[in-house]
Amino acid sequence: MAVVKMSSTALMMVGLVFGLVSVVSADYGTATFYEPPYIPSACNGYKNDGVMIAAASDVIWNNRAACGRMYRVRCTATKNGVPQPCRGNGVVTVKIVDYCPAGCAGTIDLSKEAFAMIADPDSGKIRIEYNQV
Repeated sequence: MAVVKMSSTALMMVGLVFGLVSVVSADYGTATFYEPPYIPSACNGYKNDGVMIAAASDVIWNNRAACGRMYRVRCTATKNGVPQPCRGNGVVTVKIVDYCPAGCAGTIDLSKEAFAMIADPDSGKIRIEYNQV
């Protein structure tokens, strides 16, 4: 019985450490959204990647190296003055499938569906915390 308690405690501590590491390694930026059609995409052509997707700005694009990466994006605040834009737990995980061209208004351009899961689309642009998962 004591071994089980030690294992549970050890697992809890490992989870806590990993959680803290992910918070410490987060980057900050802004998110906008784009609307369908989502294909073709710069990464996968005409492959349908669903709707939990995003386009990467130059900040994370890295000459296509971002293609296929998964990012955890958390809404932290409004960028355009909409009071309390964040929804639910304000977190979504998306796959990078496209490139947000020069002049892109955000660090990451979420699909409209992904954006709507974490923020009010009327806000248009939000402040985010993001990290690769």
